[in-house]
Amino acid sequence: MDADTVVGTELRGLRRRRPEVAGTVLAGTDGLLISSDLPSTDATHLAALAAASFGLGHRVADTVHRGEFRESVVRTTAGCVVTYPAGRSALLTLVTVSVTEDLEALHEEARAVARRAGSVLDIRGSGTGATAVPDAHAPLAVRTPMATLPAQLRRSSRPTWRRPPI
Repeated sequence: MDADTVVGTELRGLRRRRPEVAGTVLAGTDGLLISSDLPSTDATHLAALAAASFGLGHRVADTVHRGEFRESVVRTTAGCVVTYPAGRSALLTLVTVSVTEDLEALHEEARAVARRAGSVLDIRGSGTGATAVPDAHAPLAVRTPMATLPAQLRRSSRPTWRRPPI
């Protein structure tokens, strides 16, 4: 069985067991959509927002030294949006139709699904298009996108702009 089938089965099973879940989005930590059962425009935007929420939550957790990021919860008047890490480079986001009283039970079940889906995606490797989260304590040159550019593109020997004469 391939990774897409396993992940799809996990997400459908969660929706079947938890009727308050209106939709699911599986995205990379870089904000790229992997799988979803929401309309494509909403799913693409939600994947990017989930990555931003994860990045902020991950950074806050690291700053306060209170352990690893577990989830991000946004409660609205009509439900919740919850994002969980799924493996090393993916995120599972759930959209609920109501503010559930048993949110902790939903967290436990969703975390289990995120672990299983994440392990499948981790085994599959870089096919998700997602990039792993860099170590927050790594040197800045390692944590920034510029670090991935070849050295000759990062620094030019002559300036590209000059101040005009006065």
